[in-house]
Amino acid sequence: TYPDGFPQDLLERFSELTGRGILCNKPYSGTDVIRDYGKEHMETGKLIVYTSADSVFQIAAHEEIVPVEELYRYCEIARKLLTGEHGVGRVIARPFIGTEGNFTRTPRRHDYSLMPPEATMMDALLQNGYATYGVGKIYDIFAGKGIEHTTRILNNIDGMEKTIALQEEDFNGLCFVNLVDFDMVYGHRNDIDGYAKAATKFDEQLKTFLSRMKDEDIVMITADHGCDPGFKGTDHSREYVPFLAYGKDIKENVNLGTRNSFADIAATIQDIFEIEQITAGNSFKDAIMK
Repeated sequence: TYPDGFPQDLLERFSELTGRGILCNKPYSGTDVIRDYGKEHMETGKLIVYTSADSVFQIAAHEEIVPVEELYRYCEIARKLLTGEHGVGRVIARPFIGTEGNFTRTPRRHDYSLMPPEATMMDALLQNGYATYGVGKIYDIFAGKGIEHTTRILNNIDGMEKTIALQEEDFNGLCFVNLVDFDMVYGHRNDIDGYAKAATKFDEQLKTFLSRMKDEDIVMITADHGCDPGFKGTDHSREYVPFLAYGKDIKENVNLGTRNSFADIAATIQDIFEIEQITAGNSFKDAIMK
C-alpha cells in the first residue's frame, strides 16, 4: 500500500503517457476526494489519483471532462505501468458526474486487477469441464482468469435479479456472485440506514433464489472482508467473515468454528466437484455434506 502516495517518477511517467496532470496522490475517501478536488479537476482537466488502505491505484474523473472510455484507457495505461515492485492489486476507474457541492459517482466503475499469479479454483473447474459464471465484479477481480461467462450488474438488486435469472440456465458448475453495494455504497460511506435497507432487500431476493434452487444445488454466502457502516473511519473494519451453506445435501446446524484460511472455501468447492485440488486450503466438505 501507499500511505504517502505513489512515487513521483511513476506519476510523471503516467502523466506523460496520458497527457494529463495529476491531482491529490494520497490516501482518500472516494466521495471526499471528488468533493475536495472535483472543481480543480473540471477547471484543469487533471486526473484525480488516490489510494486507500487497500492495494489500489484509483483514478477519478468527471464524465464531461474525461469520457468514460477515455478514463478506461488511462486505467489500462496505469495497469501496464503498475507491475513488479509497484504491482498494486487493482487499478480502478472512478467516473463521477454533477457540479461542485453535488458530485456523485456513477455505476460505470471498472476494476483492472493484477493477473492472479497461480491457477484458481475456477481454473480447476474449467479444466475439468465445468462451467464458470461470474456476476458483478468477479471478472474484474480475477482479471478474467477462469471465468467462462460474465454478467455485469448495476447494483445489488440488479445482481440478484440476474443471478435468479441464471437459475434458468442448464449448467453444471459454479456461479460466483459479487454484490458490491454493502461495501462501496453503504459500508465505506458509513450509511447504517442504507446498509440495513440493502440487507433487507437482499433477504427478500434471497428468499426467491432459495425457492428456485434444484435438489442438487448448493448456495454459499460469505464475504472477503468486513465493512461495518457503524465503525469509525471509512476503511474495512474486520477480516473475520461469515460463511453460510445451504442445500438439500447440506447438514443442518453445523458449526465450522473459525477457519484458518479463506482458501478453505475454494478447497471445499473443488472437493464437492470431486476434482484434484490445485489451490491452497483445507476442505470442510465432509463436515457440511450429508
